[in-house]
Amino acid sequence: MNIFGIGTDIISIDRIKNSLKNKNFVHRIFNEKEILKCKNNNNSTHCYAKRFAAKEAFSKALGTGIANGINFNEIVVLNKKSGKPYINVIGQSKKILYKKFKGKKTKISLSLSDEKKYAVAFVTITK
Repeated sequence: MNIFGIGTDIISIDRIKNSLKNKNFVHRIFNEKEILKCKNNNNSTHCYAKRFAAKEAFSKALGTGIANGINFNEIVVLNKKSGKPYINVIGQSKKILYKKFKGKKTKISLSLSDEKKYAVAFVTITK
């Protein structure tokens, strides 16, 4: 196993709380599955914040940042039945990921955490 990239991000919960007031922000950043998950969560602001941090951490691990065709709402952060978070890349962003790795299979690992004021995410991409 070779590590291609690592990325981490920390975000202020209050920053996301303020941004969530803008419906355009929600739909520009989050996929419908994420929106449904967070709306049904007892602490939806923390749910959104962790997902935002995960998207940023993924883009850093990829080495592109959010640019050049990588879209926030195409980096989908979901949870397995066990609760373990994972990233599913879709759309144009998936095509860019495939091209970057020349079609080789990659594994994206994700860890999320939050506290009262901050949410943090850590991503590794291995091939």
